[in-house]
This record gives sequence, C-alpha cells and structure tokens, in this order.
Amino acid sequence: MNFKEKVSELLQNALAERPTLFLIDLKISDAGKIDVVIDGDQGVTLQDCMDISRAIEHNLDREAYDFALDVASAGVGTPLQNVRQYVKNVGRTLRVKTVGGQQVEAVLEKADESGIVLGWDAREPKKVGKGKETVHKTLEIPFSDIKEAIVTITF
Repeated sequence: MNFKEKVSELLQNALAERPTLFLIDLKISDAGKIDVVIDGDQGVTLQDCMDISRAIEHNLDREAYDFALDVASAGVGTPLQNVRQYVKNVGRTLRVKTVGGQQVEAVLEKADESGIVLGWDAREPKKVGKGKETVHKTLEIPFSDIKEAIVTITF
C-alpha cells in the first residue's frame, strides 16, 4: 500500500467512527503535504479536526514518511459540494450560479439527491384590481445545473 492509499484508508476509518462528519476534499501532494477538508451535519468543532488529525498522524510512521498534515472545516464562503452540505443548510439563504449563467439568491427550502428547491417572496401586481400582492415563488434546480452555491451570511 502506498502513502496516498494509506492516508485515504486512515481518513475513511476515522470518519467511519464519527458518522456526523463527512469528507469534502482530500489532497495529497507528491511532497507529502496532506490537506483534509471536512464538514459535519451539526458543524465541525476544533476537537473534530484534532481527532481526525490524530487518527491519521498517529498511524503513519514518521521514519517511513515525511509529511505535513492540515485538517480543517469547510469555511464560510466555501462553495457547497456535497448533498449532505445542502441538506444541513436547509432554511439558510444561498447564492446560486447556474451553468446557464443565471444567479439566484434565495432561501434553500429543500434538498435531496436530485437537486434543490429555492424559495423567495416577490411583490407582483394583483391579478384583479390595483396594487401589488406578495407571492411566494420557488425554483427547482437539479445538481447538474448548479455551477456554484454559497451560503450567504447576514449580520
């Protein structure tokens, strides 16, 4: 088993022990730099990052491998990449860019294996009479049409 396979196996074992955590990205350079990005259904704590780091580092032989390890959580402003990330962010506002160039900022109302549903309220002219009324609109977007989706943070 080579170095990259060993690291990947150790990471998968560590994540299997913590079912609320999941892998976003794993990069292993030829120079031995290991970058792990994780996320969690209830977020990621510093302790989670330390536990994953220890599970990898303590099972690699420093005499056999020269490596540097960095374990981090997916940061604010990082595009969503995983269905579980969308599910955990239901109810939050997303900024979504589609493959067709459309950009939508709305509340994530639903996420499943096929795609997402965004919802927002819009003011439109009444069908009968004068004035405007508030109408709730939704937009279904399959994952294949999403170029980038980022959770927007409001203060």
